Amino acid sequence: MSIQRVIISGGGTGGHIYPAISIANAMKEIDSSIAFLFVGAEGKMEMEKVPKAGFKIIGLPIVGIQRTQVWKNLFFPFKLLKSLFLSVKILREFKPDVAIGVGGYASGPLLLAARFLGIPYYIQEQNSFAGITNKALAAKAEHIFVAYPGMEKFFPAEKITLSGNPVRKDLIDAKGKKAKAATHFSLDPAKKTMLIIGGSQGALSINQSILAGLDRLAEAGVQVIWQTGIAFESIAKQATANQSSLYVSAFIYEMDLAYAMADIVISRAGASSVSEICLIGKASILVPLPGAAEDHQTENAKSLVSQNAAILVRDSEVKEALITEALKAIQSDLSSIEKNSLRLAKPNAAHDIAQFILHA
Repeated sequence: MSIQRVIISGGGTGGHIYPAISIANAMKEIDSSIAFLFVGAEGKMEMEKVPKAGFKIIGLPIVGIQRTQVWKNLFFPFKLLKSLFLSVKILREFKPDVAIGVGGYASGPLLLAARFLGIPYYIQEQNSFAGITNKALAAKAEHIFVAYPGMEKFFPAEKITLSGNPVRKDLIDAKGKKAKAATHFSLDPAKKTMLIIGGSQGALSINQSILAGLDRLAEAGVQVIWQTGIAFESIAKQATANQSSLYVSAFIYEMDLAYAMADIVISRAGASSVSEICLIGKASILVPLPGAAEDHQTENAKSLVSQNAAILVRDSEVKEALITEALKAIQSDLSSIEKNSLRLAKPNAAHDIAQFILHA
């Protein structure tokens, strides 16, 4: 079958959005005539990031199931029904040859509608613990691309390909950019540098620990590139106003330079962050988000720790342990962790997925 029109659904976090954009870009490289349409959730970050990457996106009113404010789930059935109705309308108007779901609640209604209309669809699962949406839709999927081994416990074994997670293409070329990175962030290339990334929204527990440990980092002569998230940016900037060895920003767009500058990365254990860290072969301290669905971030982190490819600090231990662990790590030989991290990387994931779908 010749594929000319592709619809891609999913989002909610950078962990879903960047793989989706990477797959679309890889397909475009293979066949520039393909038309793309993205479908996401209204008000979520994909509505900004996808157009910035050059693709059109339509938002659905779908929301996630609330695990804490349970009363909000009263509106869920209505938003789901409306999203399903809109998805059918979008599919009938766009007429895609295939649909691709990258997880997150935004992909559910679109893939359900595709199944109803007989449109073949594919699933890409980023995490080591499969999400509810992907598990529910797996049985009728054409194929499922996963990033971790052992996913047969969630999906039909005969439909699985261990492809790895698609990542932003510029990160593949991060090596060799340290001098450029030092200039960009106004830091010293000869000094040890710590990169703090808390995911697209920032990570409060990590941010608070770094804030409390600024004096210890300064005493140790460690530089910091600190991605705070919007909510914590002003607090961090105020606290570091007179320090030249820190770069603070709500969001870092030049992640290739940030990784190139870093000797160690402190990060949440979202699937995309873990894949990026492996791709560039960096040592990392992973702090899984405790409220993540099915605790998938802890599973992601454990999969690296079990192969000596990362260090795990639980969120409940961050206040006492993070700065101590980070200083101990950055002052030690990290080469074996870096080697093991790089060994887990799959740099051709986006291209492999694109090739599989286009030539199925």
